[in-house]
Amino acid sequence: MEKMEKISRRALLGAAALGTLMPATDDAQTDYRIVDPHVHAWKHDAAFPFAQGANVPARDAAPETLLDLMKANGVSKTVIIQVIHYKYDNRFLASVLKKYAGTFQGVCRVDPLDPAAPDHLSVHTAEGFRGVRISPAANASGDWFNGPLMPPLWQRCYELKVPMTVLSPIGRMPRVGELMEKHPDLTVVIDHMADCPVDQPAELEKLIALKRYPNLFVKVSHTWSLSKQPYPWLDAQEHVKRLHQAFGPQRLMWATDWPIIEGVSTYDKALKVVREDMKFLNDDDKRWMLSKTIERVWPFG
Repeated sequence: MEKMEKISRRALLGAAALGTLMPATDDAQTDYRIVDPHVHAWKHDAAFPFAQGANVPARDAAPETLLDLMKANGVSKTVIIQVIHYKYDNRFLASVLKKYAGTFQGVCRVDPLDPAAPDHLSVHTAEGFRGVRISPAANASGDWFNGPLMPPLWQRCYELKVPMTVLSPIGRMPRVGELMEKHPDLTVVIDHMADCPVDQPAELEKLIALKRYPNLFVKVSHTWSLSKQPYPWLDAQEHVKRLHQAFGPQRLMWATDWPIIEGVSTYDKALKVVREDMKFLNDDDKRWMLSKTIERVWPFG
């Protein structure tokens, strides 16, 4: 991530002019708008200091750069996930949502070890955020996920009618099921196919087991990260095939995970792999995964 080079707006627009980025999609080509449900944004700005000890790249991931990429690739709307660089200080993202109201929605972070986390979520929801992200690690540092502070936070999500977004390794999926047993009507989104390793395909069954909860959705957004092969990451596409068979396209969504993807690939390929190179998807599948599923969870109106 630290190796990412700063991309200028001029370079992006120049690339689009040369055809190296995918052309914008117009209404004649599709009858739906493409929505990206997972990006990050940050800026080196003294008004919005990073968290102490944060390992922040020298480059910015400015919303203006993101808007250029969206325009070049025909992406209409985007959900920005609070980046870990600010930890639980959501003020920068709040300022972006205010400045670009209608184009972006935001998912905040709250401290899962703070008993006041549900109340903090209520405050952020009143500010315009739609959802919260938690990220329990695989090791003991993430064992708070099994503790008593989770049910109140999940309950508050349900009361506020905002989604719970979980970034967690595949081994923690059974705990997601336990929490959903208590909150079956809560909308839950699992990020990045729970980062199930491609060389451990049996582990994916821990995520597939959650198909019994109709309000659980999965982002098929890390084919580029999980794959051990070059584009179009066919080994990781096997995960997507199985999830497609289990959940159906109405509960799957693509995403770029920009700018993290730039450490491995490009924004346009994150879209191209779903729109063109997942050969097992039909047009209706893509209509759901690129648009309609996302707007079930994050409606833009």
